Amino acid sequence: MERPDYLVQGEAARLFPVLATTSKEGRTTSIVLACVSKIEEFGADLLTTIGQRVGKRAQIGSFTEIVFKSEKAKVNDRPDGLIVLRSGTKEWRALVEAKVGNAELGFEQVEKYREIAKEQGIDCVITISNQFATTPINHPIEEVRKSRSKIPVYHWSWMSILTIIDLLLNRDGVADEDQKLLLNELRRFLTHESAGVKGFDRMPPEWGEINRLVSAGGKIPVKSHEAGAVLDAWHQETRDLSLILSRQAETLVTEKLPRKHRNATSERRKDELSILRDTGQLRSALDIPDAAAPLEVVADIARRTIDIGMTLRAPEDKVSSKARVNWLLRQIKSEKLGEVFVRLSWPGRSEATQFPVADLLADPSICEKDKAGLQVVKFHIFMAKRLGGKFTQQTNFIKELEDAVPLFYREIGQNLAAWRKPAPRIKSDRSSSADVSVSALQDEAEEGMEE
Repeated sequence: MERPDYLVQGEAARLFPVLATTSKEGRTTSIVLACVSKIEEFGADLLTTIGQRVGKRAQIGSFTEIVFKSEKAKVNDRPDGLIVLRSGTKEWRALVEAKVGNAELGFEQVEKYREIAKEQGIDCVITISNQFATTPINHPIEEVRKSRSKIPVYHWSWMSILTIIDLLLNRDGVADEDQKLLLNELRRFLTHESAGVKGFDRMPPEWGEINRLVSAGGKIPVKSHEAGAVLDAWHQETRDLSLILSRQAETLVTEKLPRKHRNATSERRKDELSILRDTGQLRSALDIPDAAAPLEVVADIARRTIDIGMTLRAPEDKVSSKARVNWLLRQIKSEKLGEVFVRLSWPGRSEATQFPVADLLADPSICEKDKAGLQVVKFHIFMAKRLGGKFTQQTNFIKELEDAVPLFYREIGQNLAAWRKPAPRIKSDRSSSADVSVSALQDEAEEGMEE
């Protein structure tokens, strides 16, 4: 795509940019934007995450070092790039601002680019950094989310881009062999330390203060800055965790959010801060395609424990609770059961009961103790990993979490299957159409009256 005539300066993003060796940011951005326009499936998948459908006849162009012909907004730093999507006579455009390594995006800078976007009729601003967002619409910077500007700002973490690349390659999702080779080279480039791409690796300093407060039995204040910082970090980590699982399972894992939280970050933050204050817990649920249930993750600050589990409906075609428990136990293939438990839910107000999986395997009938006449309705199978002092440490907490969650899913979760009500079966006394004819039903009715 040629440079648009509304630009007085700017060149097509280069695969081999001629930039100073110190310009790590510019080099990385140029290479990625070049691949967005050169590799059809990559560009289409990436833009789909922000709601842009790329048809077969659409064109994607990407440009760097851009300057518009009529710029009123005065900025010292200009956006790193421009993406242009042309579909017939329609044109959609996005300014791009990227940071690499430990560099973080700034609210004021993003707002200046919003001003340029508004002035030039640009549709949106896209930011890229090592910061994480639950979805591209939920920007990691709170001030950006709260801004009154009508120009939307989307966010891609470098790891989310790398995950899309990895999934495309592992699913054989690129048709052209040359483009596939190019995409693999991009993966190789982004995984090298010189590109400055990294995952979320530490909780904020406020993590220690929240741990001390909860462990001492204190109540987190309603407007706690520390709690807000911890919750924001938790959201970044759970997003990174979903990307890790995506790459491991070669499928797109996402965070499972209630409908009211999907596009309302402030509502989600408010509700989860309330949970943190009331229970001393950080919670998340990850949606893994075709898994038996969402993967539930709970960091319990008071117990210094990470709980990872899945909740399954008990099979209703089994009469006894023991038979229902055996149905679950048959699905457990792992030998690593030291920290694995099952919590059983019962009907009505009957309290839940909990047993180590090892104990149930030895004697499934223990599940019926003090529950005579009741049938278990739901199972929550989970691993409770006690971290002790590591729980309060900024980096060790993340490391242990990112080890434990995939471990549970690999050993337990991926082997579980949800119970489904069996298909209706034809009754033995109604095996032919004649058995349910009008005359047959009439005879059955008369026999019933005689009884």
